Amino acid sequence: MENKEQLIYKVLKEYFGFDNFKGLQKEVILSLLEGNDVFVLMPTGGGKSLCFQLPALILEGVAVVISPLIALMKNQVDSMRGFSTEEGVAHFLNSSLTKTEITKVKEDILRGKTKLLYVAPESLTKEENVEFLRKIKISFYAIDEAHCISEWGHDFRPEYRRIREIVNEVGRAPIMALTATATPKVQHDIQKNLDMMDAVVHKSSFRRPNLYYEVRPKVKAAKEIIKFIKNNPGKSGIVYCLSRKKVEELAEMFAINGIKALPYHAGLDSSTRNRNQDMFLNEEIDVIVATIAFGMGIDKPDVRFVIHYNIPKSLEGYYQETGRAGRDGGEGKCITFYSYDDIQKLEKFMQNKSVSEQEISKQLLYETVSYAESSTCRVRQLLNYFGEELKEDCGNCDNCLNPKPKFDAKEDVLTVLETILAVKEKFKPEHIVNIIIGKKTADIVTYKHQDLPMFGVGGDDALHWKSVIRQMLIAKLVEKEIVNYGLLKITPAGHDFLNNPKTIMFSKDHDYEEGDSDEAMFSGGTALDNELFSMLKDLRKDVSKKLGVPPFVIFSDPSLQEMATQYPITMDELTTITGVGQGKAQKYGKEFLELIKKHVEENEIERPQDFVVKSAVNKSSNKVFIIKNIDKKMPLEEICNSLGIEMIDLIEEMEAIVNSGTRINIDYYINSVMDEDVVDDIYSYFKEDAESDSIDEALKELEPEGYSEEEIRLVRIKFISELGN
Repeated sequence: MENKEQLIYKVLKEYFGFDNFKGLQKEVILSLLEGNDVFVLMPTGGGKSLCFQLPALILEGVAVVISPLIALMKNQVDSMRGFSTEEGVAHFLNSSLTKTEITKVKEDILRGKTKLLYVAPESLTKEENVEFLRKIKISFYAIDEAHCISEWGHDFRPEYRRIREIVNEVGRAPIMALTATATPKVQHDIQKNLDMMDAVVHKSSFRRPNLYYEVRPKVKAAKEIIKFIKNNPGKSGIVYCLSRKKVEELAEMFAINGIKALPYHAGLDSSTRNRNQDMFLNEEIDVIVATIAFGMGIDKPDVRFVIHYNIPKSLEGYYQETGRAGRDGGEGKCITFYSYDDIQKLEKFMQNKSVSEQEISKQLLYETVSYAESSTCRVRQLLNYFGEELKEDCGNCDNCLNPKPKFDAKEDVLTVLETILAVKEKFKPEHIVNIIIGKKTADIVTYKHQDLPMFGVGGDDALHWKSVIRQMLIAKLVEKEIVNYGLLKITPAGHDFLNNPKTIMFSKDHDYEEGDSDEAMFSGGTALDNELFSMLKDLRKDVSKKLGVPPFVIFSDPSLQEMATQYPITMDELTTITGVGQGKAQKYGKEFLELIKKHVEENEIERPQDFVVKSAVNKSSNKVFIIKNIDKKMPLEEICNSLGIEMIDLIEEMEAIVNSGTRINIDYYINSVMDEDVVDDIYSYFKEDAESDSIDEALKELEPEGYSEEEIRLVRIKFISELGN
């Protein structure tokens, strides 16, 4: 054994440049070199790859590594080639290779140059590959992401179930199964399916003390995420979403709010995906917004936060995704936005699956709900889920740092159970809640449930009763039926509770029902400070006199009202005010910011920290196109045709551009469609007579002269652009 130990240290230093092994790596490698089957459970970032790369270099023959992801194979082959002087030391076989490339791979293997061959499970099952592998000596098989074997794993892949039969066909050699996330049930499934129940098991702890876990109610989530990122400038982070559409929306919104972010999802072409991923790895951007397609094999050690905009479908998925934070042992914040609404959407997806798949998905989802809504230590719950016990609370999660109040829910639980019995277990949670709070819906009247003794006994707090039912589901007192989806049934534990009621502590719940009102988040919800508003108007008047321009050219009334609501005191915050772009902020902002700051300090005003976030208006991508083509003096009609919009829409776009402080010159167009005297008349009105930039007032004044709304608005764009910007 001593010789083997010396040998692996020598290879570790020579090829990989390390002096010492990490965690359980040494034990795993020695077990394999002894000829054993080995099961490796090592959390993300624990150094799983080395466990098969190093012995592959030592043993005679080729190690076959079965891996589900093409991108991951490529990364690992590249890194192995970096460790060795021999280019052919590692190869992969998958659907991305041409026939010529496949021939080259096979030649290198037959010549004995290759020590590691990565294959996708689909390629492994091809007859010609099985035939080829039978010709060569295989040192061992390594099955990466082995949780894909189990239907209870978070990423089940049917083709993984066939690996054992292919191994038998090709020829027996030791098997190493590796995964970063497996519950005891999943581990048993993997070992049974691979016929390796006698394997030596090496299990690292799932505890990652540097990770902070928090679940927040999903209210104005996009805005909260932008605030969080702005408060952590320059730090790398991943934001996970459920849908490609949401990924695109958030990435655009982040960019508009000055955050260096890009999207990543399977719908993007591979060159864009690879470019965005590389820019994140090379720190050219700070944030990647992604579906779960992103992250497998991403070895970036300094990801400082992982945010889930949507709750994942399983705790394994959640643990693996959050595990991408703080791999270097430094700070790692894992923040999840949770609303029960998201869970209901995920439940609806299940209805198209087979009953057995529904059953599994439902169980995995309930574990996630239980985790999100529970008031106990997050880390204890996670470790418990993976079959590991933590004796004390972690002291580094939201529940440990801010314990939620609890109450004895005995009477409430009895009320719910008695109501379910009274309606013969044939109704969904919403209906049960409506009975308890006395809400006469059409269904309740149809079934005469307003005559039940429990009708209206629970006051009118529907949220409270929904929370009680959810916590009863988690406590397994009730369950939702699978076939007639969603009907509440009482479990044996629920019947036992009815017969022997006892104290049961439930959490005072977060209000998760408010949902994510991202649309409503762009208006600052606080009250207008009339005193400050009038001071800002006075200042605007002084500045306008000094500069010889009408007050509205400087900032519009709506902009001042928002300033008197949000109290911006920095240039960055000022640019989040509607109608104030970078140009206007730089040109006029200084005095206004000083006035607001002084007012805030003198009156000890607590500023709303949630400054208004700029919304990603769908038209924002048009802005650059419009400015570029106006610079090229393209007729406005042609710009409309290119964008597929009406002239009035284009005018609104141009108004938004000049109102935010960007200068555009449309003289070439105005002079081609309007008489010079008409332009002068309208221009003079705005310069000398107008009290505000209101189009309605301008129309009252100018329409009798025969000027159209379109003409007035075009000249107003010219006027504001020249004088204001």
